[in-house]
Amino acid sequence: MAQQEVQNGGAEKVAEAVAFTAVKPQLLVEAPKASDAVQFYKAAFGAEEAGRTLHSKRKAEQELPLILSAELKLAGSTILVSDVADDSAAPAKSAGSGGVVLCLETQDVDAAVAKAVSAGAVAEGEIVEGDGACCGGRVGKVKDPYGYVWLICSAAKKCAEVEA
Repeated sequence: MAQQEVQNGGAEKVAEAVAFTAVKPQLLVEAPKASDAVQFYKAAFGAEEAGRTLHSKRKAEQELPLILSAELKLAGSTILVSDVADDSAAPAKSAGSGGVVLCLETQDVDAAVAKAVSAGAVAEGEIVEGDGACCGGRVGKVKDPYGYVWLICSAAKKCAEVEA
């Protein structure tokens, strides 16, 4: 029972707290398309590349080096973009597994959706507002060329309090 409490966040047998300094979502794309993905995120969303690490096991005679990790700054956050190599630790996709939706907040949803589409994204549905949108704001949805869904949202109105 004590072991189960520790696994579920109980305080027993935990010597000291662990502090995290950042959360960096990692977007995995089919190799060797990470370089293209980085260029897309720069063009569509104004991301800035902060650094890049190439896959050390990539052979010199192969045309394009695989990106182990490209760090992008986007709207005050950091995301990582990586090629999925045969020997990578990419999670296996399974039926019923959860997906990832990324949200970007902006004052001009229409212009942001148009910019993403002009860079190669596909708009999914119409821009919605009010009851059909997150917390009553304006929301447009695009799917990038690498399969990730992005919600482009206006600043949300105050959402209802969540009960514990």
